[in-house]
Amino acid sequence: MSTIEPINDLPTPLEPWRGIILFFLHTYPTSNIVWLLRTRRQEQSKLEMMASQRQRPDIGLRVNIIHQPEDIIQAFDCVCEAFGRQVQDGIWTAMNPGWDTPQGRAYGAERMVARWRHKTNNKDGLPNTIFLKATLPCPQFEDRRIIVGFGIWVQASSVEGHGDPPTEDLTNSMDLDALYPDDEPERRYLCQVVSSLHRRRTEVIKQKATAMPPAVMILDMCAVDPAHQRKGIARELVRWGIDEAQRRGNLEAITEASSMGRHVYGQMGFQADGSEIEYVVDDEFASRPKPPNLFMRTHENVV
Repeated sequence: MSTIEPINDLPTPLEPWRGIILFFLHTYPTSNIVWLLRTRRQEQSKLEMMASQRQRPDIGLRVNIIHQPEDIIQAFDCVCEAFGRQVQDGIWTAMNPGWDTPQGRAYGAERMVARWRHKTNNKDGLPNTIFLKATLPCPQFEDRRIIVGFGIWVQASSVEGHGDPPTEDLTNSMDLDALYPDDEPERRYLCQVVSSLHRRRTEVIKQKATAMPPAVMILDMCAVDPAHQRKGIARELVRWGIDEAQRRGNLEAITEASSMGRHVYGQMGFQADGSEIEYVVDDEFASRPKPPNLFMRTHENVV
């Protein structure tokens, strides 16, 4: 029988369960204790989500799949305001040079449109990459809506036909030669930080090769215009992807969570897998600012 050290001080949400936990500690294997704690966390997340929904008024929010490039261009403005101006994400700004200028923003939107146009499909004919827009009624014109949030979900797999494979050639996939044609250090830096950011993602995708189905759903991006945050918009973009993952065979959802997003993701059923992501870069890049990120997942959670 497996044993673990006694628990003396339990987190507040677990205090009512003290007697049951202590009983399990002396009676059942450690795996059952992990299951018990995980179940309690999931129940707590559901209660928090339900309470939040009861308190939130109907603001006319809609989440839809993007079907036209004009929406990608408008949504990119939300991304610029969130990742560029508000968070100042060092990786995102390096991937989008000049984002705060009309020319740079137009170029970044063009690159995003190109990614949208080159979506692939899985064996069932469903798109592997889904671009979402969150919209609200336009305050000036009753018959119009404005884009206030943007999300990207990706079905990924190392098994052909079950999703996009893990990226091996980052220089080519991110088109770094075009982005920084005369700047080898910047290309090298971006390859290193993105490789570090996605290390655990790639490991999980490969581990899922023997699962059924052998795929995951990745929350690749979630951005809300700062002017419209704290309205439940990010939550609905996440909920859409989790529901879609279930429709596609109860796929596990994974993401790299920023310090701002991880609280919402936690309420939606994600749990941390490991500690803060460590960026492995050359010494010349050590002083560059790198955003805090935490790998999170919905199944097989680590307690």
